[in-house]
Amino acid sequence: MERQGVTGPKPRLLTGNILEISAMVSQSASKDCDSIHHDIVGRLLPHYVAWSKQYGKRFIVWNGTDPRLCLTETELIKELLMKHNGVSGRSWLQQQGTKNFIGRGLLMANGQDWHHQRHLAAPAFTGERLKGYARHMVECTSKLVERLRNEVGEGGCELEIGEEMHKLTADIISRTEFGSSFEKGKELFNHLTVLQRRCAQATRHLCFPGSRFLPSKYNREIKSLKKEVERLLIEIIQSRRDCAEMGRSSTHGDDLLGLLLNEMDSDKNNNNNNNNLQLIMDECKTFFFAGHETTALLLTWTMMLLADNPTWQEKVREEVREVFGRDGLPSVDQLSKLTSLSKVINESLRLYPPATLLPRMAFEDLKLGDLTIPKGLSIWIPVLAIHHSEELWGKDANQFNPERFGGRPFAAGRHFIPFAAGPRNCIGQQFALMEAKIILATLISKFNFTISKNYRHAPMVVLTIKPKYGVQVILKPLDS
Repeated sequence: MERQGVTGPKPRLLTGNILEISAMVSQSASKDCDSIHHDIVGRLLPHYVAWSKQYGKRFIVWNGTDPRLCLTETELIKELLMKHNGVSGRSWLQQQGTKNFIGRGLLMANGQDWHHQRHLAAPAFTGERLKGYARHMVECTSKLVERLRNEVGEGGCELEIGEEMHKLTADIISRTEFGSSFEKGKELFNHLTVLQRRCAQATRHLCFPGSRFLPSKYNREIKSLKKEVERLLIEIIQSRRDCAEMGRSSTHGDDLLGLLLNEMDSDKNNNNNNNNLQLIMDECKTFFFAGHETTALLLTWTMMLLADNPTWQEKVREEVREVFGRDGLPSVDQLSKLTSLSKVINESLRLYPPATLLPRMAFEDLKLGDLTIPKGLSIWIPVLAIHHSEELWGKDANQFNPERFGGRPFAAGRHFIPFAAGPRNCIGQQFALMEAKIILATLISKFNFTISKNYRHAPMVVLTIKPKYGVQVILKPLDS
């Protein structure tokens, strides 16, 4: 890469640039933001800011002994994601980092494994299936509204909205994924949430050979949690299979698990029961992470932005009332009419994308524009930096301005990539957006919310972009 003019900070033996990155991130995130602002690239990716100024739009960073090409040129990114899907994907190091959490599910699969899994999962996310999931979303959100009305009272009170959104999305994914096994699904997801945190903490040491084999506290806890998660999953899956085999049901059900089992049974090329069981478990864990964590954070950040921007909050509220009526429940067929809400959601995804980085590894030599990418090189796309680029979005790139998604077209797949792009984009994108619209439309029609004086703005990265202390809002019923 150096012969092509691509350089970067000098790596240290074994650790590469890890210690520098760790020191920069630790320093930049050591203090809370002094106000609610969205200029967060320097806080979360200080190494990118420093090295892009020094080395330009493309540079090499070393994660231990693993070189990574940081790439921000949007035409090259589009080419990579759209044209080179078959010869790029997840690296071994990434797969090891999530092995105990989501295994080799769709998110981490490559090549033919990825094509096979995408084919199995695709029927669960078609238009009519999505409409079927909507009733669970409406039902769960209505129960939350009823509970919040009782808790906050007429005068309103402070609420940590992030915790509520995590509970709600866990409730929804439990019902849409496991249907009648909902309660056991919730128990499973509680374990998965802890497992996710432990795996995120353990990934810091992955670049050091053999670290995952050490009998550390994290590794022991990860092993125990993984065992319990898979025990619960096997119980749920076996119960579903038993019902079908005993004739109590002609199919395995119409929830996500049932659809996966139906597709697996209809696939005549699948005859390895052990592999099939592990694959189904990995897909269930993947759906939980993608369908719960990321959507909860989208809702949390969007609620924060609306609480901090009352003009837009009222604009969306009026739109919801116009489309659904003052007391009406959201209808799936009318969600497309919520254009202002769609703009707000897109702007939230731009400012606070679920993931700061989108990684790919080249499985063979490939050409990107004038660059030759050698086999085995990891390519890291800093989504957060692209979403906040003044060159791409204008001088107000760090400001909340949903209208940027209205008047002029935006470059989805290049400038705007919260769900990645190309054949390997997020399969649950429409599920997540439908869920977000239903929940936000319901809450904004029932409550007014403002930022609490106790809210401390401190975005941080632990796999995804999270509010360090949660998001405290003052929630007040509108009919009080």
